[in-house]
Parts: sequence; C-alpha cells; structure tokens
Amino acid sequence: MSTTTVSQLDEVKTGPWDGGTSPVNVEYGKLMMWFFLLSDAFTFSAFLIYYGAQRFSKLSWPDPDEVFQSIPGITDHGAPLVFVGIMTFILIMSSVTMVLAVEAGHRNSKKEVVGWMIATIVGGFMFLGCQALEWSHLHHEGFWFASIPETYKGIDQVGALQFANLFFTITGFHGFHVFTGVLINIIILFMTLANVFEKRGTYLMVEKVGLYWHFVDLVWVFVFTFFYLV
Repeated sequence: MSTTTVSQLDEVKTGPWDGGTSPVNVEYGKLMMWFFLLSDAFTFSAFLIYYGAQRFSKLSWPDPDEVFQSIPGITDHGAPLVFVGIMTFILIMSSVTMVLAVEAGHRNSKKEVVGWMIATIVGGFMFLGCQALEWSHLHHEGFWFASIPETYKGIDQVGALQFANLFFTITGFHGFHVFTGVLINIIILFMTLANVFEKRGTYLMVEKVGLYWHFVDLVWVFVFTFFYLV
C-alpha cells in the first residue's frame, strides 16, 4: 500500500484547478448572477421567438403605428411610437444612473451611491407608471387578453388576438422583472444607508444588482424592436 506524505499533498494542491484557486477570476456571487441572467435570457428568447414565428406566419397582423399612436392622457391618435419612445428613454437613463452608482461604489463613495440609486429607483417607477398607463389605454381601446377592438374584428381577428395575448404576456413578464429590480434596488439603497457595504469594505453587491438591471434594460430593447417597430 502506498502512502502519501504531507509534502506530496501540498504539491497536489498547487494545481490550477485544485482547492483555493479559481479557473476564472470572477467573484462567486457575480458568476451566479451571470448564470441566472443566462437562464432568464433563454425564457425571454423563447417568448420572442414564438412571437416572431406568429408575426411572420400567414396571419394578418396589426400595424404597430396604428396600435401605438396615442399618448395616454394627451391624445388618442396622431403620435405613433412617441409614448413608448419616452418609456424607452426613461429606462435607458435609469441604466445610466445604475452605471454611475456602480462606479461610485468602486470609489467607496457612499453619498454618490445613494444619490444614483435613488435616481435609478425613480426611473424604474416612472417606467412602470408609463407601462400601467399604456396598458390601461389599450384596454380602454379594446385590446386585452382574448379581446380585440371593433376596428380589427372581421379584418385581422386571429392576428389581433395573437398580438394582444403575446403583447400583454411578454411586456407583463418584463414589467415583473422591472418591478423586482426596483424592489431589489430599494433593499440595496437601505443597506447602503445602513453602512452595510462600508463595513464590508466593498460595494460589490451594487455591481451584481447592476448586472440584473442592465439585463432588464437590454431585454426591453428586444421587446421594443419586436412589438413596436417590426
């Protein structure tokens, strides 16, 4: 029977794939966040691929310029894609403020992190508010699950039904992600105010939450393209 000496064990542990040495220089929590975002990307991809398959099938499809030509509370027609453009701008700007919060965290500037996190949270709430207005307006116009406006009945009935079902499902799923991100951002804000990250000596958690927020913004770019532009 062979015996292994202490010196041999020490020698074995020095390998690049053995205990204590990571093959990739990424913090564990950040790596897990990337795995989560990858799995979530598959879900959104499945939704959007199905939408694309239906959109470019033989079904007659509503024209986005006609469906989204209103600004809720201001005008019911004549402003195609203006309101969703405002929504998109708000979400993109919230991504910018998140970048600035992460950058401030790298400098351990608590005051700046707090300020930029508040701006990000406000942007998230503004986007959700705009989405609620849009949903309410479309519902008032007659678009809803298994429901279409009178103007589309007998013309694009099947396509309009598919459009309405997929629109509210996919944008609702994305809105849920935004709402979840806002709640997480609020938690991180309170942790920052409580000096949790100051005591840890790192604001890495802000960066991990930032990855999620940027993912939500990126997904919206695809949702915007599929539903509002194509």
